Amino acid sequence: MGLDLRKRSERELEVRMPYHTEWWHRMRAFPQSRWDREERTWSFPYTLAHVERFIERFRDADLRVEEELRKECYLLGDRPGDGGRKRVELERSSWGAFTESKLIYELKLKGYSHKTIRTYCGHAGRFYRFYAGAREADTLDLLRLYSHGLLSEGKSHAYINQAISAIKFYLEKVCGMASGSVPYVRPKKEKKLPNVLAPSEVVRLLSAVDNRKHRAILYLSYSSGLRVGEVVRLRVSDIDRERGTLTVRQGKGRKDRVTVLSAAALEVLDLYLAAYRVEAWLFPGQDGVKHLTERTVQKVFERAVKAAHISKDVSVHALRHSFATHLLEDGVDIRYIQELLGHKSVHTTEVYTHVAVSDIRRIASPLYRIMGQGLGKR
Repeated sequence: MGLDLRKRSERELEVRMPYHTEWWHRMRAFPQSRWDREERTWSFPYTLAHVERFIERFRDADLRVEEELRKECYLLGDRPGDGGRKRVELERSSWGAFTESKLIYELKLKGYSHKTIRTYCGHAGRFYRFYAGAREADTLDLLRLYSHGLLSEGKSHAYINQAISAIKFYLEKVCGMASGSVPYVRPKKEKKLPNVLAPSEVVRLLSAVDNRKHRAILYLSYSSGLRVGEVVRLRVSDIDRERGTLTVRQGKGRKDRVTVLSAAALEVLDLYLAAYRVEAWLFPGQDGVKHLTERTVQKVFERAVKAAHISKDVSVHALRHSFATHLLEDGVDIRYIQELLGHKSVHTTEVYTHVAVSDIRRIASPLYRIMGQGLGKR
């Protein structure tokens, strides 16, 4: 003798059971439950909170769950060690090392980078804490409510889109929920132009650094268009002096690429190598075993910006933006720039056409003509 649980609608679950005095009392006292005389079934709201309470209330019963529902709701799925029996156990209700380790395992299987794994775990943990405080929320509204909350906090659209991707991965790969079972709305992508330094500002910034190691890092970042994570992970063997190239290994998207190495950057690099003894990593950290941290490079850049008296709100990534923009202004084909930057699509590279000023400089503002005429009459 057991209970049959199935999905009645997108917002309700249905329970069919034989007459059992104790069970009927439990269902009658169950929050927001109702009895359908014609169908002779009980129903209750389809929320995670109600499912958890139902499982706890009928832990001693033989619960048979509809296949579709088992796949859709992770709380009702089969658990390892069940011996093939369709029995339900209550998922632990707090984010912890065990839950996080399952997420990390799935992310590693998919080949995600360490940085992405750390980011996704952060998003999933924050969502879990939100869920713990919103148990009465409808399952279908859970992710949308969370997204709205992030918007209300002033989080960027890029941050929210990343959070949705992380939570979707967690719900589908770790919790076993069916793809698309929890609706969401991604906020429209913000179209922001990259902050770019003028060539004269780049010269001032590079000249403001005295430390040979720090100077070599900034020179390479600009001259080769590197991301901060790429420059700190360079190895001595990645420098090809004969060809004047630099190999970036396993950059963003797990891709290798070859980019340019200017003679000026190589000269600064040689001065650094002559003063520092390096073996594997081109820019080792203090212990000499691991590479320099990204945060260290960011601090070096921030000090250089201050010393060069640059008032623009820029990060170290502005050197990569400036590299691409200056190449475009010099007439380099955008397809070559795409390859040097390691962009998958040329559409990503096209953002620099909006900040390049080589053609804009040829256009005279109407103010010049108006003011010129006014001055002429005087």
